Amino acid sequence: MGDPLSVGARAPDVSAPLVYPDGRVADVALSSLVEERPVLLAFYTNDFSPDCMEEWCSFRDYGWFANDERVQVIGVSKSRAATHRRFIDYLDLDFPLYSDRDFALTEAFGVDYRVLRLLRRPKRSVFLLDSELTVRYRWVGEHPVDATRAQPPIAAVRDAIEDAFGPADSESFGFDV
Repeated sequence: MGDPLSVGARAPDVSAPLVYPDGRVADVALSSLVEERPVLLAFYTNDFSPDCMEEWCSFRDYGWFANDERVQVIGVSKSRAATHRRFIDYLDLDFPLYSDRDFALTEAFGVDYRVLRLLRRPKRSVFLLDSELTVRYRWVGEHPVDATRAQPPIAAVRDAIEDAFGPADSESFGFDV
């Protein structure tokens, strides 16, 4: 369990099964995703846990992931691909989720965490990666007892995207103004 990648660090080019909203599953490397456009990786515990349901519902309801063409959002958890499919359908998500069963992504980004030194999971965290896999922004939940309980600061993520890639085409960035 290492330290989280810092801003300015280059993320390793890790591959994992990626579950798309249409149900497809493919082993996809981070490098192929950032070739399309920058990536916002959002690590979370697992599908259908109450805290993650709240987080993903708020992301979906704000609509800023879908409304901002400058970045693509990819969720990452230890959940299986079949569970991801059900989770995507249940919440009507329109972005893909990595199935990080072997914790390769979690370890590569330094967000490995053990609850009470027993149950392994990723810390709730967000990393913004540019086309070179350089970390342009990071946020890592550091709750003293359970690092999965903190919520990513959506406004700070928005500001980081604007700082890195310019202002959004839409003034609202998915928020009601």
